[in-house]
Amino acid sequence: MSLDTPDLIAPQNTPDTPTQAPENPPRDQEAPHAPAPAATPDEPTFADLDLPAPLRAAVDELGFVTPSAIQARAIPELLAGRDITGVAQTGTGKTAAFGLPLLAAVDPTLRKVQALVLTPTRELAMQVADAIESFAAQMDDVRVLPVYGGAPYVPQQRALRDGVHVVVGTPGRIKDHLERGALNLDDIRFLVLDEADEMLRMGFAEDVEEIFGQAPAKRQVALFSATMPPAIRKVADQHLTDPVQIAVARQSSTVTAVHQTYAVVPFRHKIGALTRVLATSDADAAIVFTRTRGAAEDVGSALVEKGISAATISGDVAQKEREKIVERLRSGALDVLVATDVAARGLDVDRIGLVVNFDVPGEPEAYVHRIGRTGRAGRTGEALTFVTPHERGKLRAIERTIRAQLEETDIPSPKDVSAHRAKRTLDKIAARREAGRLEMYADLIRTYLQENDADPVDVAAAVTALAVGDDGPRARAEQEEYERERAEAKAAAARRAASRDGDRHDRSGASRGRFDGERGIRRPARGTRYRLAVGHTHGVQPGGIVGALTNEGGITGADVGKIDIFGSFSLVDITAPLDNEALDRLARARVAGKPLRITLDRGAPRGGERSARTGGDHRRPDGDRAPRGRTPQRTR
Repeated sequence: MSLDTPDLIAPQNTPDTPTQAPENPPRDQEAPHAPAPAATPDEPTFADLDLPAPLRAAVDELGFVTPSAIQARAIPELLAGRDITGVAQTGTGKTAAFGLPLLAAVDPTLRKVQALVLTPTRELAMQVADAIESFAAQMDDVRVLPVYGGAPYVPQQRALRDGVHVVVGTPGRIKDHLERGALNLDDIRFLVLDEADEMLRMGFAEDVEEIFGQAPAKRQVALFSATMPPAIRKVADQHLTDPVQIAVARQSSTVTAVHQTYAVVPFRHKIGALTRVLATSDADAAIVFTRTRGAAEDVGSALVEKGISAATISGDVAQKEREKIVERLRSGALDVLVATDVAARGLDVDRIGLVVNFDVPGEPEAYVHRIGRTGRAGRTGEALTFVTPHERGKLRAIERTIRAQLEETDIPSPKDVSAHRAKRTLDKIAARREAGRLEMYADLIRTYLQENDADPVDVAAAVTALAVGDDGPRARAEQEEYERERAEAKAAAARRAASRDGDRHDRSGASRGRFDGERGIRRPARGTRYRLAVGHTHGVQPGGIVGALTNEGGITGADVGKIDIFGSFSLVDITAPLDNEALDRLARARVAGKPLRITLDRGAPRGGERSARTGGDHRRPDGDRAPRGRTPQRTR
């Protein structure tokens, strides 16, 4: 059975989610359904939800019996014509919660676009479109079309011209089709914003506004989001009419089965630390989270080079390839998956016993989504977060969100890795002895002992060391390097703590530079000036620049000084030293959908501001155009 179909089935360990029927497999996989669980007398069934007959028949055919919490609460309200805001995590059945009422509002005899679903990524657009198409299997010729960036325009335009009833797509490509005249929203009856928080985080706010503006004023709207920050509430207040507010499962309730720890790891030591963590983990499989697609690819490649069975999924991975990777993970052919937040949404594999946050998530709520990939189906799980010395503030924000403190732990040393491997080897001795056929090896050992007058324990120890890859000098050098790294990290932490104490006693603030009263934070008076290829024309705000620099550069807000924003570029003072690795990460970081392209400022270029433009058609990882104009400041 495929676990890739989005949001059809609630995870078994979600507190507010009743037992649900099995998932609908993707169309290219022949996976039989498991027997659907029978509903208890106190639980509603899909038969109780007053669905139109064709939809009820499709639900029966798919094997759905008991709706999840979000389905049981959202479907009746949507069938009644109400707008709703649904706060629910991935895996709680959101797609069926809006997909079934959406199809109930469609008139199959009218070959025009009557329902529009906006999703943040092309991957999710394809998955949601497949799911809605399966729900419409018993309806008369209802056509569902996914549209997204990175795919040719012409086939999508041809399909729109021939007539479709439901369009599922990413905001950038939807906006493109509207501008080209290929898509008309005059007959829209039902609008859905799926994963609205992720959509706004990716910079689609303006695109969403324009799309809503071209839809009829009289339409039904369903907004689904894993979290409800102020920016999402603003969208709901502006575009929904007296919405019914539905929330299932508190954010913190999904992590009770997960043992959560963190370790302070300098950026340059993260790969080595991750390798040792994976080498000493007893989990069947692990998922490693990174903030960016580039980081995911780098980490995945590094693990493969070290002989670890790993693969990477991100927004660039095609759906069929993703399905193959997930199937390998599920079957045991793959042990480690490296993924970005968006790519891992909807992933539900019981084998995952360990989640490693290679990068601290940009938003505290994303932390809950990440570690929710483990500790499922009544099992316990482990979650480890790598925190650089500059990121303790982010750690505190996470702890406030989950209302619990993470336990600090040490990264395993090379000696720990060897000991773990040796113990696993020794644990297999009894079974191997029982299997027999050891005479040849026993004779060789006896001969060696006689010829070399060796201690049997010493020989057994040497054989064990060789079996786990410990060849002596190299392993000792790795251990010494590890101990040096730990000493450096502790010294850096002590210096940072002493610096903070000094700052608290320096009431004049002279040692830390000037105080920006308008923003309420200190800013250093001096530093290296850098040029960023983003400015007012891209909708950039100071908070967005600070967020990008601190998220990707391994620096703190106190390291960021004066920020001057011009039309097409910005200048910023940074007191912390930035090596080539940090500059490379920052160059790929995005604000308002545009890469920072950070460089040292060398004064005003010839030709004035115009020459500061980077040019080109900048596109998102999912192929959509970056929005133009001003973008609301990112909320944190």
